[in-house]
Amino acid sequence: MASLHVYSVLVILFLTCGAVMATKENDQIIRENNCETKMGLPYVLEASTSIFVTGSISNKCCGKLVLGKVCHSALVNRTLENPLFKDISAATIIAKSIQTWNNCLALIDSPSPSA
Repeated sequence: MASLHVYSVLVILFLTCGAVMATKENDQIIRENNCETKMGLPYVLEASTSIFVTGSISNKCCGKLVLGKVCHSALVNRTLENPLFKDISAATIIAKSIQTWNNCLALIDSPSPSA
């Protein structure tokens, strides 16, 4: 449980301060596409926690996430470039981010049970 808390704190720390450490390319993509504004900080945090820690994401967050693959990829890449995450396997994180994206697409595209 303590490791979950540590990772959550790291994700929050990165998202609030880590932009300075990211490459200009990903920052530019994020800025030009208003990624953090469109998605909203609570959903950016939830998606990051899903990818880096829990593997679960809410339906509401999925709805925000699938607004743009470009934003999703740029936010994940910016995180991977942060020295705080140097000990985490990039391949694992990319696989988890793709899995989260695909799960959200399936959830958003599937008809509701009441339909």
